[in-house]
Amino acid sequence: MSKAGMWAARRRGNTGDAPPRAGLLRERGFRLYWSAQSVSLVGDEINILAIPLAAVLLLDAGATEMGWLTAAALLPSLLLSIPGGAWADRRTNRRRAMIAADIGRFAAVASVPLAYACGTLTMAHLFVAEFVVGALTVLFRVCNHHVYASVVAAERYVDGNALLSGSRSAAAVAGPGAGGTLVQALSAPFALLVDAMTYLVSAVFLGRIRTREAPPAPREGAGLTGGLRWVTAHRTPGLLLAGVSMLSLCHTFLGTLFVLYGTTELELTAGALGAVFAAFGLGGLAGAYAAPRVVRRIGLGPAIVTGFLWFSLPLLLVPLAQGPGPMVITALAAAQLGAGCGVAVLDISANSYLIAVIPPTLRSRVMGVVQTANFGVRPIGAVLAGTLGTALGLRPTLWIGTAGAVLSVLWVLGSGLPRVRKLPENAAQRTEEHEEAGV
Repeated sequence: MSKAGMWAARRRGNTGDAPPRAGLLRERGFRLYWSAQSVSLVGDEINILAIPLAAVLLLDAGATEMGWLTAAALLPSLLLSIPGGAWADRRTNRRRAMIAADIGRFAAVASVPLAYACGTLTMAHLFVAEFVVGALTVLFRVCNHHVYASVVAAERYVDGNALLSGSRSAAAVAGPGAGGTLVQALSAPFALLVDAMTYLVSAVFLGRIRTREAPPAPREGAGLTGGLRWVTAHRTPGLLLAGVSMLSLCHTFLGTLFVLYGTTELELTAGALGAVFAAFGLGGLAGAYAAPRVVRRIGLGPAIVTGFLWFSLPLLLVPLAQGPGPMVITALAAAQLGAGCGVAVLDISANSYLIAVIPPTLRSRVMGVVQTANFGVRPIGAVLAGTLGTALGLRPTLWIGTAGAVLSVLWVLGSGLPRVRKLPENAAQRTEEHEEAGV
């Protein structure tokens, strides 16, 4: 461990004697941060199922409306991630912005059951609510990595990300099942009340964190394009983000049409859909457990490549699903299980690499570019999926999406990442050393 890493570990109350992940959970700052993330993730998973079901079951939405609904939630990632990152880099307390985002998301989500109770719920209301939640989520995310870096030592990024991925996967297990049950018991709009409350709980946990974040970027160097210039100047992160962007765009085809495909063509109930979604979380739990071991065994770069393939290949089972109900559910659950495991390995390894190589003064601006590459392309994918789903049919459109997802790994294979075995140790020379090595 470097001297800087030893100092950071002592500052966070960790002597290095405890097992890595167990030791992190004993540290108050990380424990509060992890708790805030974990509780809101459960609500997010309920939202993923409840909002589309509200549109389909209550407002008779078709493929085009579902495409625009997904786009409304994701459009802020395309429009606001880069300016939001520049704004966050100039702030001295990004944690307060995350708290404000949580409170705003509570209000936006809670407005849906309120409108339903008053008999005024419309597709336009769902569009607006999803856009507001998406915009506040962008704010939350561009500030998030500053807070994460302030509560986790650099050499423990993989372990910290593994814990967060485990929470995300546990939420994906519990959330859809709970969401399906709540939708059937209370109706889709009222299931969103649970989602809304999780944002308030998250805000409370974040408010109790006491840590020192990286100082704000100098005004003269905090322009909107700083993050984009950094990404385009460094080949390895740039090609990684190109692959992530293509994978995300194509996977959005499935996310946009999955509920409609499951309820109309495959005739699955809300409870069955919830069980299928839960399989994704089970896979993610396995992937979160395996990822640090995969990184240690084959290296960080090969783990990223493995994550791309492990995520995309099982998705081919989705358009292949047909036949009796149990067979369809088995195929879809297997696809979600495998993809969940793969995305956990990919997220943990790729996030750890990016947080390590991005200079602290550029962190939010570069993460704004990352969010644009990952989430900003999704509204394009959602509208494209809705358009193609209407023109070609749901199953052919899903084939297009899964094929593109599999091919996205080609960007990473050409990036030099397969030769990266571990995180760079010297924060001041992280990216430069990798670029000089040709990766």
